[in-house]
Amino acid sequence: MKRLFAALLSLCLLVALLTACGGPAVDPDGPVTITIWHDKEDEVAAVLQEKLDQLAPDIQVKLERKDGLTDSLKMVGNDPKAAPDMYFFAHDKVGVFAEMGILAPITDFVDEETLAGYLPMTIEAATYKGEIYQLPLYFETLLYMYNRLYMSDEEVPATTEELYAYMEQTTQGGHYGFVEQHSTAYYAAGWLHAFGGYILDSEGNPGLDDPNTIRALEYHKKFVSLMPTEGEYATVNTLFREGKAHSTIGGPWLVPTAREAGIDLGIAPMPVVDETGSPIAPYSGVQGVHVLKVAAERKHDAIAKVLEVLTGDSVGTAIAAASGCAPARETCYQDPAVAEDEMVMAMYETAQNAVPMPNVPEMDVMWTVTENLLVEVNMQGADLQTSANAAQQQALDLIKQMQ
Repeated sequence: MKRLFAALLSLCLLVALLTACGGPAVDPDGPVTITIWHDKEDEVAAVLQEKLDQLAPDIQVKLERKDGLTDSLKMVGNDPKAAPDMYFFAHDKVGVFAEMGILAPITDFVDEETLAGYLPMTIEAATYKGEIYQLPLYFETLLYMYNRLYMSDEEVPATTEELYAYMEQTTQGGHYGFVEQHSTAYYAAGWLHAFGGYILDSEGNPGLDDPNTIRALEYHKKFVSLMPTEGEYATVNTLFREGKAHSTIGGPWLVPTAREAGIDLGIAPMPVVDETGSPIAPYSGVQGVHVLKVAAERKHDAIAKVLEVLTGDSVGTAIAAASGCAPARETCYQDPAVAEDEMVMAMYETAQNAVPMPNVPEMDVMWTVTENLLVEVNMQGADLQTSANAAQQQALDLIKQMQ
């Protein structure tokens, strides 16, 4: 009896030790629960939940909506009692969480052959300091959109000079040939990239005073002169929805409201900048799943099975059907339903030149600095070179404070 009691006591102590040291949180022969934080719309979450439910009963996947997801992750870190196992979010915070040491590389679970099936731009977005930390699911880019009531398909400008000529002819009487959020960094970036300029490079170096950035901003000013002075979101989108702007560059989120407003909406490739021969190349945002290191150590096999499901083409095509998002996997575009979706295919075409938003931590300080520069140059008439030099120095100072 004493021997049996001693054996049971030893077993209990072993289980307690394993749990305290981050060992298996559940019976290895029983079901494993995988919690995924996300902040996505219901349609996208429903697609993922349906696909991942096929792993039950061995693996129970719980998608948990989390407002303020990034702030919550910064708080919980690798705490096994509070952190999720995975999270579903945009790629631009990869560098922040990689530097915190809370992410596990996706290549610990997904082989290189599988990853080769993704659009190169999406893998570039997921990569930080040589490691891939995100499994891309879909992406978004800005789109060139037009109102067929005013601009026929044959009139869509193929180049920026054609666009400017159209603006000169039609911007009058409360109507605008083209509008955009001209002094917002996210929108202006596409013009910079077309000239070889940039807000921030992959190493975290700002480029606000780079000669190519200066060229782009100077060229862009003539287009801004034919747009409303206040180019914020509400003004631009209201003008387009009310039929007072013939064309715009906007996100896919504008498409449903434009169609609901009765606009006969056309979507076309980005105009090519005549001076460089390159199209306007906006930022892209890649949405995907990330694995926390604490979960990778405790639930490796279960997470590998979750990711295996998510690499299937059916996930990308289902998300495209549910929300109009562009799948990250190249082969999804062979599906007839995807190939016939005008908005998805426009994003796919734009993705060939789009630039992933920088995923380095330094980008956090660049949005405000860049937009202050744009406001000074586009709205206040400040000297471009002087303002760019000052903005560059401010960016360098703020980045230094982060280190």
